[in-house]
Amino acid sequence: MTRTTQAYAYLRASSVRSGPAGGLLGLETSGGLTPRGTEAHPGFFRGFLTHPQAAAHALLAVADVAAARYYQRLSPASLDPVVTGNGDRLRFESFSGCCGVYARLDVLREGLDGGETGHGTTNVDVNNPLREALSRTGSGDPLHLRVGPEELAVTTLDGPVLEKKVPLPERWLRGFAETQVIAAGFDLRAELPAGEAVRFLRSLPRGGAGRAAPARWVVPAGRTLRPTTRPVPGAVCLPGPERLVALQRVLRHAEALRVYGPPVAAGAGPLAAAWEVVLPGMRLTLTLSPDASRGFSGEGAVLDALADDDAAADAELVAVLLAWEPRIDVADLADQAGLPPERIRAALTRLGTAGRVGYDTAEAAYFHRELPYDADRAERHNPRLRAARTLVASGAVALDPGDGETATVLSDGHPYRVRQAAGVPSCTCPWWAKYRGGRGPCKHALAVRMVRRGAGAADAAPAVRTGGGAR
Repeated sequence: MTRTTQAYAYLRASSVRSGPAGGLLGLETSGGLTPRGTEAHPGFFRGFLTHPQAAAHALLAVADVAAARYYQRLSPASLDPVVTGNGDRLRFESFSGCCGVYARLDVLREGLDGGETGHGTTNVDVNNPLREALSRTGSGDPLHLRVGPEELAVTTLDGPVLEKKVPLPERWLRGFAETQVIAAGFDLRAELPAGEAVRFLRSLPRGGAGRAAPARWVVPAGRTLRPTTRPVPGAVCLPGPERLVALQRVLRHAEALRVYGPPVAAGAGPLAAAWEVVLPGMRLTLTLSPDASRGFSGEGAVLDALADDDAAADAELVAVLLAWEPRIDVADLADQAGLPPERIRAALTRLGTAGRVGYDTAEAAYFHRELPYDADRAERHNPRLRAARTLVASGAVALDPGDGETATVLSDGHPYRVRQAAGVPSCTCPWWAKYRGGRGPCKHALAVRMVRRGAGAADAAPAVRTGGGAR
């Protein structure tokens, strides 16, 4: 597995300190982007948490996911959570080491008191002593939150006193990109009140991680969820239910449980889903991949966006218009950019491959953040996309004349038939037979789409043939 190193440099370790006016939760930041450009230690908030114990436990849940591997457990290697200031809220995000669970804590305006929230994205130090202190946070005492260094620290310290270097698999970076595309296809499927939410989540198994197991399904039943043995319309997939264990941290504070997922047809295979616990002034969401053994990095949801050169050009324009909005308004962006809404959505998907936007299922909207990734990196480490570009460049794609729905692709000496029906491709290759589109398009369908869009390399255009079958 290809690995890079994620380096963090903090002025001091994050901590919880006691004082005459209550506790102080100081979260230290490491190099990030703000409206003023790159900053070594940006500051996003200074004020009180309106529900300190709930916030402390929810932050611990995000850290739990960052330190966990839910499949084939190995030595833990934790990625420090990402924090984004969106002007009216703070978002804390993390990804599990196995790439199968994405966690996000949204501390909303009503969860923050007495300070202005800045704009930008950075990492925050969550160390073991901090975790122990957060677990001891009580509900009665006020807790002051500081995200970023103290002013004194900025002026008196010459450099970082705490540095971390974490091996970071490339698939984690791709996972952040995939989740925003997948979540954009979710709708609210069920909402449980506090009592039912706690009962349901406590009934789930906590062990069993580390081995593949059949996907479970649940369906709304009045004010709760009941299990079903097979996928039916309206059902939600619950793949690897033990991966929701981090939600146990916040059950005492839960006000409701909301479940999001894509449409389900009878006989469908395992699907991703998002599980959101509503907290006072906050939301904690865990998004699960379709199987405990299956990380988000291989889902292929971003392939179309990476292959679309028009979307790449539009993304450059749209990126200039973003300003760390907590909710990106597609219609407003379309007016500002002079582009139709569908091209704006394609551009946002492309920006998501570089970590520059995320998707909030609760608000059914994208939000702006800036992770230190780039779309070129996502493309370099996606073998299907590279293979599709090679097929286009070699003239292996033959579009059938007339119907505009079928094509033949010569790959590894074999002709494969690709058919487009209602915008959904199918192929006669073994990949399609195995996954039926559940992990994005195969390289043959992707190559055909690239040719139809004119997104291949310039020198590939004359090599594209029409008529006949394979050579």
